[in-house]
Amino acid sequence: MTDKYIIGRSDKIDLPDLHLFNLDAKIDTGAFTSAIHYHHAEEIVRDGKKVLHFTLLDPTHPDYNDKSFYFEHYDRREIKNSFGETEERYIITTHVTLFGHQFVAELSLSDRGNLKFPILLGRKLLSKGFIVDVSKRNLSYKQKSKKK
Repeated sequence: MTDKYIIGRSDKIDLPDLHLFNLDAKIDTGAFTSAIHYHHAEEIVRDGKKVLHFTLLDPTHPDYNDKSFYFEHYDRREIKNSFGETEERYIITTHVTLFGHQFVAELSLSDRGNLKFPILLGRKLLSKGFIVDVSKRNLSYKQKSKKK
């Protein structure tokens, strides 16, 4: 991919590794790391290895499925929230599908339950080939819908 994609202020994205599709995402150039709303997360020992066990979204979200995810490869990092306060969050690496292409993205597990968008896409992902036009919305989703 050599051209940059124009993405609006929000879009619907797919997370194929997590079996989640058409999720509402806010595009946020003020955030470095992307984030996803989680319901529960904990480190556990499974088959003798430390793993991150978590569920995404929450029971009030229409796409909530109570599915448990287990990641052996994850990180914990200090992330500044929207209030400028630092908090420790779990970070997972997964694929995000936009404009028919998959992009590797780091997502912090964040409590976004009181926010409109369960996913926030930050600069680290956007720097992989996106230009933001805040007057637009759902450009990737519209392109995907036309192909059906």
